[in-house]
Parts: sequence; structure tokens; C-alpha cells
Amino acid sequence: MSLWIPRVVVLLASIVMIAIRAPHGQRSRQVTVARSHRGVLEIVLLTTAWVGFFIPLIWVAYPPIFKFAEYATEPVSVVGGTLLLAFSLYVFFRSHADLGTNWSITLEVREKHRLVVDGVYRRIRHPMYLALFLYGVGQALVLANWFAGPSYFVVMFVMFCFRLRAEEHMMVVTFGKDYEQYMARTKRLIPGVW
Repeated sequence: MSLWIPRVVVLLASIVMIAIRAPHGQRSRQVTVARSHRGVLEIVLLTTAWVGFFIPLIWVAYPPIFKFAEYATEPVSVVGGTLLLAFSLYVFFRSHADLGTNWSITLEVREKHRLVVDGVYRRIRHPMYLALFLYGVGQALVLANWFAGPSYFVVMFVMFCFRLRAEEHMMVVTFGKDYEQYMARTKRLIPGVW
């Protein structure tokens, strides 16, 4: 399979992800932060996430840079990965839309912050992380490169591992019993499983 197809898929998926997030980021910056839980670890995690996002785009712009990690592109992998990217972007969009002004890129509670328990949040507490994991897997399937392909999945996994407890603790502190009850009736990432 020609290298241009995976390049176009990765580039388009990246553009769509930015297009989904940009208006929500702009809107969230207009709502005053009531409490910030941003520390050094959070800054390191966010920086790492950005690096993981841009590595595949560097590959798109200049594929020879990661030539040492290339392997043969399989059409089935590219098609499956493209479908997974599309689904992940839908979940990503729904997560942002359902959160509205309650979304923040970092661990912050905004003024008039409310607990969202409907839409994609009805059955799982972290659909945005699910979307990012699925995006990372889809990208790894599309991009036939052992370094650039899984880079986003790896950084999202690291972020999830280091951030999840702090995020859920922040929500318990903010919403108390309401969040504890929400935790009791939902799963973290996979409905009915975990």
C-alpha cells in the first residue's frame, strides 16, 4: 500500500481532533477557575501528551525521520485503523459536547462546575480517555511504524495511569456523595467491565 494513504488518514484525524477540541478549549478559558489541582506532574503529563500527539505529525511531514522503525503497511490494518479513528473521534466529540463548559484540559474545577452524568457519561466516567485510547490504537494500526505509530497510545496510557486517581479525588472533593454514587453505578472506561 502506498505511504500517502496512511499519511492522509493520520493528518485528517489530527486536524479533526484539533477542530473538535479547539472551541471547547477557547470556551473553557472564558470560565473562571474555582480550584486548580495543577502541579508539576500535571504539567509534565500534558507536555508528554503534546509530544505524543506531534510525533505522528512529524512522520506525516517527513517519513524518513523514523525510517528505522518502519514495517510493511497492510491494507486491512489501515482500513481497521481508519474506522477506529473515526469512532474514537465521534466519542471524543460526544465527550466534549456532553461536558460543555465543565471541560478543562487540566485538573481544574470551574465556577458553576456541575457533575455530568448523562450522554456518554451515563455508563462510563472517562469516555474522553476511552476516545484517546481508541485513537491511539487506530493510529498505531494506520501508521506502520513501531515508533511513531503507538506513540500517542503510550503517552495516553502513561497519563491515564498517573492522572486518574488525582482526577477522581478532585471530583470526590468537589461533588462528595454525588460523585461517589456516580462511581458506584458506572465503570471507568468500558461499560459493565472496568
